Amino acid sequence: MNIWRWAEHFEAIPEKARISLGEGDTPLIQSRSIGPAAGLPHLFFKLESNNPTGSYKDRFAAAAISDMIARGRTRCVATSSGNTGAALAAYSAATNIRCQIAIVETAPEEKLRQMLAYGAELYRVKGFGLDPQITSETFSLLREAAAQPEAALQISAFKYCPAGMSGVRSLALEIAEQLPGVDHVFSPAGGGGLTLATAQGLPRRTNAAVHCVQPAGNDTIATALRNGKLTAREVDCTSRISGLQVANVIDGDAVIDACRASGGTGHAVDDEFVWEIQRRLAEEEGVFAEPAGAVALAGALQARANGEFSEDEDIVCLVTGSGFKDSASVERMVSDRTCPVVEVADLSEALRR
Repeated sequence: MNIWRWAEHFEAIPEKARISLGEGDTPLIQSRSIGPAAGLPHLFFKLESNNPTGSYKDRFAAAAISDMIARGRTRCVATSSGNTGAALAAYSAATNIRCQIAIVETAPEEKLRQMLAYGAELYRVKGFGLDPQITSETFSLLREAAAQPEAALQISAFKYCPAGMSGVRSLALEIAEQLPGVDHVFSPAGGGGLTLATAQGLPRRTNAAVHCVQPAGNDTIATALRNGKLTAREVDCTSRISGLQVANVIDGDAVIDACRASGGTGHAVDDEFVWEIQRRLAEEEGVFAEPAGAVALAGALQARANGEFSEDEDIVCLVTGSGFKDSASVERMVSDRTCPVVEVADLSEALRR
């Protein structure tokens, strides 16, 4: 099974052009600890870290690269903070497409190595993803390069790549299939594409509210949505949550419209709280997420603490990427622990405690 069983919900891509590495159909698991402790017995996690390259971006890449194949394009020009690049690099490698990626300055080394392993050409741009002007200039250069007849621009946002992003709707369609009575879906947001795809993909019969959760240091959408504003805003990004450092509006205005129409709102969460939830996911649920993958749950728990929904509602939090993507955050989680080398006698003593 893969995302193409939902092809009728995507941009039109001929069947013969469709590529898959087995993305999609990821598990939805019920919380055993964190949810019940917060008074949320019906809390679920959608584990997108189970995708081929370790994040939900494989849904985007499968549709984006398939669209390139259908149009006869042979050079992928892209931008990424990590997960998009890894996904595009993998699907490009599988289809013999050249892949060139402008990288956000703060992208974790693990994500860079993954892209390099697939053979992508990488360029880390100073200030990209942090400074709105530099980010805009980078996008302009990418659009210029992608204007060549053999090239295609691939940025995981509806504003730039609706064909690729349409594949991400499969995530919401799976949730509706796995949990037909879902009441709330919490989605992390940088530029907002995932949240928009989730709102678009949920069938109308679900009546689920889609919530946009952002790090407070990259609050382009969440507070504007909560406060009744019609448009998102540019910010100087100060968040250290990799993958959600998107200082520009991108899909933000459309996210506000879609979330508000669904009955959802915005939630801004502090980086420190996100890291705490990342640790708790691992320790209490056995879910190994990168920090961005813990943001949705941070938003849901904050909303519950504020009394924003009741304990009998079904809530899904998107866990968007694997902890293996960001070793610095893992080091933060385990910095107070050790793995000593011991003698056999010491092991015997330890095991008797």
